[in-house]
Amino acid sequence: MNRFLKVVLIFLAAILLGIAVLVISFIIAMKPDKDEEEKIMREAEQYIEEYFNGNFEVHEALYDNMGNFEFEYAAIVWDTIDGIQFLVFEDDETHEMVDTYVAKKWARDLEGEIHPFIREHLEETTNVYVYFNDKIGKELGIDPNHPGSYKDFDVEPIIRLTIPRKKRVDDEKLFNEFISYLQNEDKLQHGMVIVGYVAENGEILEDEEWFREF
Repeated sequence: MNRFLKVVLIFLAAILLGIAVLVISFIIAMKPDKDEEEKIMREAEQYIEEYFNGNFEVHEALYDNMGNFEFEYAAIVWDTIDGIQFLVFEDDETHEMVDTYVAKKWARDLEGEIHPFIREHLEETTNVYVYFNDKIGKELGIDPNHPGSYKDFDVEPIIRLTIPRKKRVDDEKLFNEFISYLQNEDKLQHGMVIVGYVAENGEILEDEEWFREF
């Protein structure tokens, strides 16, 4: 075997070895650390016991291996009475345990206020998603056992509507009527509405989304 061929084979072997190392590293990185999962579960149990009543149960650990959240590990907690699912995790900045219960509770409450308009004016399969800042309960000093109503606070949630059809000429008028409905019917005074056009199979039907702050 001549010298050139040996060099080529060594080079190819090095590339394959490098790819194998990257693949193995990726697989390892995608798997949660059992110790970290057990740790967040213990901390969440203590947190729930201290701040919540007996209607809440720690269900399982969540590992964010894609960087979608502001944490790596969180505990999923259930409200056994009304079924609200929320997270408990360590705040990266303060290193204190926080929960998303108030944000999830208020989001569900507002979604309930929105659905009558959606049923009357939009497609049945329109998806409604409401987002309050995850740590809003902590920031406003709200007792999670008595979360009250988002209407009692000056909040500005994001409302996202995903409609499974193409844009129509009268859509902007309809969306502005939706905002007027929220304000005039005392559903929500301030926030942002974002509308996307996405088919039920996930296909994006319009590149541009409609949005308005109010």
